[in-house]
Amino acid sequence: MTNYAAIVALFASTGLLVRGGTDGGSGSVILLGNAGPGMWPRFAADRRDEPHPLDAWAKRVVEPIAGQLGAHAVYPSDRPYQPFIAWAKAAEPVYNSPLGLTIHPDYGLWHAFRAALLFDGAIAGIPLRAARPSPCDTCAGKPCLKACPVAAFTVAGYDVDACAAHLLSDAEPHCATLGCRARDACPAGAGWRYPEPQIQFHMAAFAKARRS
Repeated sequence: MTNYAAIVALFASTGLLVRGGTDGGSGSVILLGNAGPGMWPRFAADRRDEPHPLDAWAKRVVEPIAGQLGAHAVYPSDRPYQPFIAWAKAAEPVYNSPLGLTIHPDYGLWHAFRAALLFDGAIAGIPLRAARPSPCDTCAGKPCLKACPVAAFTVAGYDVDACAAHLLSDAEPHCATLGCRARDACPAGAGWRYPEPQIQFHMAAFAKARRS
């Protein structure tokens, strides 16, 4: 019988983390993702010239192991869209942040969920969700809301058009190279910040999506 520890062992050398899960009684969901710089070297070494290289890489990593486990793998970018945020909040102490990204007490904003394994039966050993508060609850001054050069993030929400217009311009600060100033301003999880090539990869992907 497959258990949680066995799933962790199978993904240990892949660059993806097993990030908890939920047991709905008739079936279980196990989440896979990344935190900090650990994933990037594995992806960079196996990156291919594809329209969506990170999504494609994740599938190449996950699908063989999912088949071995008898699980059905689903991904955030695929339709029909799955409730990844709800799953994540049930599995780990992640919360909505003022930037719209989910925030974790340890990883801050430097993490993501890349896939989920759906099992027909229960998976033994899924850890209980840690009862930890959001870092935003005790964050003085909310520096993330003051750092954007075009004030794209406010308590009213995210002005995607203003953000994208600045990113696609030559104006300083050059966020396409430096990364999102608002994300960088968050003090939570600063030690888990992505490496510069990973930050630039994500910014380039966002810019490409806006251009198209």
